Amino acid sequence: MNGAKGIIPGREVRRGREWAAGRKGGGARRGGAGGRSGVNGAKEMILGREVLQSLLLPLAALTLWFGLSATGLVPGYLLPSPPTVLHSGIGYIFGTPGDSPYAGRFAGDLAASLVRVLLGFAIAAGLGIPLGICSGRLALVNRLVGHAIGGLRAVPGICWLPLALIWFGIGIKTTVFLVALAAFFPIYQNALTGARLVAPIYYQAGAMLGVSRLRGIFAILLPLAMPNIITGLRLGMGISWAYLVLGELTGVPDGLGAVIMDARMLGQTDIILVGIILIAVIGRLCDRLLVAALRLCFKSARRQR
Repeated sequence: MNGAKGIIPGREVRRGREWAAGRKGGGARRGGAGGRSGVNGAKEMILGREVLQSLLLPLAALTLWFGLSATGLVPGYLLPSPPTVLHSGIGYIFGTPGDSPYAGRFAGDLAASLVRVLLGFAIAAGLGIPLGICSGRLALVNRLVGHAIGGLRAVPGICWLPLALIWFGIGIKTTVFLVALAAFFPIYQNALTGARLVAPIYYQAGAMLGVSRLRGIFAILLPLAMPNIITGLRLGMGISWAYLVLGELTGVPDGLGAVIMDARMLGQTDIILVGIILIAVIGRLCDRLLVAALRLCFKSARRQR
């Protein structure tokens, strides 16, 4: 009887412990679900705050624009009102060709500008990344090309325009040359910096694991230098659009820069503003698409925002 009494409390203790553990586990699961919900809510709140902050400056500029137009402080021929620019932009994008000098031209102009930007950017990236990495890792290469590239980088882009017109004439070649030249320097410099920042200990660890030099470029160097390379590519993409306009102001028949030049000659400030706004929006979209493509292709790029 005493033995039975000794056994029963032991069983009850075990059952009590199992019951308590079950309660604790269930609470942890419920707490985990609640915790995840709280984290998701916090992320959404932070994202909403960031979106709102990013819209503050454009909204402030738009408000100021409305105010200047409504009060007449700036004449309409110098700064058309936002509704006027919106109407011109809708006609430029969706209008029927022939209704006005710029109606329905957007698709053709965008295609022409995109071809020039992407060709120039591809040439700049194809030359800038390998040369920058070699300059960052090999002292001889840096001595051979570093000073020359540093000197050329100081030359303003407008100085290259007369020479480009003599070499290539008016057309796509001049614009692509200017875009490639402008985008090359930030891509090269950031690739060089990224390659230099890779500590030798990573190569030593790779050598201990049997990683060859060639494989080490793709397994060690490029992933660790990728944040700097992405920064250079994004800077290069942004400056490509700036130099696109410079190249298209030379008299090419189509392109967003050509529209701005034609509108200046005709005194249509509203079309000039439409072109500027469209270039800003498309340039930003190209930047986001570039980051998304790099994230898709490289794991080390997924930390970029």
